[in-house]
Amino acid sequence: MRTRLLGFIATVVLAALGAMGPAAQAAVPAVGGPACVAGGGTVEYDSGAGLWICVNGSYDGESIN
Repeated sequence: MRTRLLGFIATVVLAALGAMGPAAQAAVPAVGGPACVAGGGTVEYDSGAGLWICVNGSYDGESIN
């Protein structure tokens, strides 16, 4: 009985965390590549983070969508 209850609770918690992942990603503000270049920056790949980011200019350090 306890094993089933713990398994059910773990399933519910993991499902809730899985549903929150895309919402957290969508909440991160991202700038487009053309806006980065227009703001005086360049678009570069950050291999450490695995993301394209804007370097220098108005949007320095922001993620590119």
